[in-house]
Amino acid sequence: MVTFRLKKMPSEQNINTSVTKNYGSEFVEFLNNSPTPFHAIESMSKILEAKGFKKLDETVPFQGNVEHNGKYYVTRNGSSIVSFIVGGKWDPTARESSFSIVGSHTDSPVLKLKPVSKVSKEGFKQIAIELYGGGIWHSWFDQPLSVAGRVFVQNEDKIEAKLVNLHIPLFKIPTLAIHFDGKQNQAFTFDKQSQLVPFFTKEEKSKPKVKSTKSCCEDDEGMDADAFQSIKSMVERHHIEILELIKDDLKLDSIDEIDDFELTLYPHQPSTLGGLKQEFVFSARLDNLTSCFTSISAIAEIADNTESIANDTTIRVSASFDYEEVGSAQSGGADSNFLPNILERLAFVYGDKTKDLENPLLKSFEKELFAKSFIVSSDVAHGVNPNFAEWYESNHKPNLGEGVVLKINANQRYTTNGYGMALIKRVAKQNEVPLQLFVVKNAAPCGSTIGPMMAQRIGKTLDLGNAILSMHSINETGHVDDLGHQIKLFKGFWESYSKLQDLVQL
Repeated sequence: MVTFRLKKMPSEQNINTSVTKNYGSEFVEFLNNSPTPFHAIESMSKILEAKGFKKLDETVPFQGNVEHNGKYYVTRNGSSIVSFIVGGKWDPTARESSFSIVGSHTDSPVLKLKPVSKVSKEGFKQIAIELYGGGIWHSWFDQPLSVAGRVFVQNEDKIEAKLVNLHIPLFKIPTLAIHFDGKQNQAFTFDKQSQLVPFFTKEEKSKPKVKSTKSCCEDDEGMDADAFQSIKSMVERHHIEILELIKDDLKLDSIDEIDDFELTLYPHQPSTLGGLKQEFVFSARLDNLTSCFTSISAIAEIADNTESIANDTTIRVSASFDYEEVGSAQSGGADSNFLPNILERLAFVYGDKTKDLENPLLKSFEKELFAKSFIVSSDVAHGVNPNFAEWYESNHKPNLGEGVVLKINANQRYTTNGYGMALIKRVAKQNEVPLQLFVVKNAAPCGSTIGPMMAQRIGKTLDLGNAILSMHSINETGHVDDLGHQIKLFKGFWESYSKLQDLVQL
C-alpha cells in the first residue's frame, strides 16, 4: 500500500516561476571550454575548486580524510567525476542519514580519430574517423571542424596525459553538389565509411622525406626498419601535419614526445546565445553538458550555505559519467563500479577523524543507506519541434523555457514512478520550479538514460531533464530559462531531502 503524506500546495497559477538568475553566458563559456569529456571534467573541477572542494585520490583511504562539513571530489579516467558535501550531522548509523544524488553524463555523439587515421584520396589529405554514439551524422557535413582531446606525452621516465584543443577550423566533410544527385532534397543518404571522411589539406606534389629527431625514425616511412615496434609509429599512423599542430599546441620539443592520443572532432563554430531576446542556446553537446553544468553549478552554490550543510544528515552527491552514449559499461560509466565504490566507502566514514582512525574496519552501512537514498538522473529531454509536432504524444509536448521535464516510460526506459514524482513535485513547489511531462507515442521508440542502471545498482531513481531541440545533432537548441529552473530544483532537492525522504511512505 502506498500512502502519500503531502500537504495541499498552492495551484500552479499562484506559483511564481520566474528565474532569478540568467546563467546563459556562464553556460556558453562552459560549453566552449568543454569540447570533449576530458575538457568538461577540467571545467567542472575548476568550478568546484573555486568553492573549496578538495580532490581525493581513489587509491587513498577515505577514513581520516573525509570530515563533517567537508567538500570533496573524485575523478576517474579524466572523463568522469563525483563530487560530494558531507553534512555536519552525517552519521552512517543514523536513521536520518542517506545519500541524495544527481547523476548526468559528460559524453555526446561525436567523430573520433581512428588509431590509424592517415588516409588520402584524389589529392586530398584526409583523416579516418570512427562514429561514437548515435549522432545525426548528416548534420556534420559542410561544417568547419576542429579537434581536441587527450594526448599522452613521454616525459623522461613517465608518460603524462595532457589536454589539447587546436581551436582552428581544420577539417571539413563536403556534401555532393545537388547537380550530381537531384534526390538529395528528398532523402540525404551516404556511406558512413567512404563518404563521411574529413579532409584538411591538399597533398604536396613532391612528398618530402620525413625525419625525426630520434634514430629509430630514419627511413622514408619515418621508422628504422631494424628497430623493434609493438605497433606502428605515430608518424606512420597519422599525418605528420596533425602531429606538428599537436606538438606546437602543447609546446613540445619534438613529435617523438607524442606517445599516443584520443582525439575528437567538434564544430569550430562556437556555442552562442541566440533568438530575439538571446533566450536560446545554440550549441553542440547540449546532450548532456546541460545537466553537467546545472548539477555542478547547483552543488557549487549550495557549498556556500554553511548553515544548511551544518544541519544536514545526508551526503549530497553530484556524479557525471562518461560513455552514456555507448552503453555506460566502461570504467567511468554509470554502469561501472565508480559511484557505488565511492558510496560504499563513505558508508564506513563517520566524518569524525578520531573515530575513523581508531577503528578503520568499522561496519559498512551501505545497504541501509542505499535503501534510504534517492537519485535524480538528469539528461536532456525532447522539446516539441514546431515543424514536426505530429511526432509527439498530444498531451506530452514539453516546451523550451517552460520548466524541467519529468521523463516517463511504462517499459522503464526512464525510471520515474509515483514515489519519485511525489517527492520531486514537493521540491519543485517549495522552490517555485515549473515541471513538464514527457511520454513517447505508443508507436515510437524511446531512448534511455543512466537512470535504469543506477536504479539497479543503488536504489530509488527518477528521470528528468531540460527540453532541447535537434537532440544528437551537431547544433542543438536549448533555452536559457531552463538552466535556472534546473539549478533551483537541484539545490532544493539537496537542501531538503533529509526532511523529505520520510514524507512519502511506500
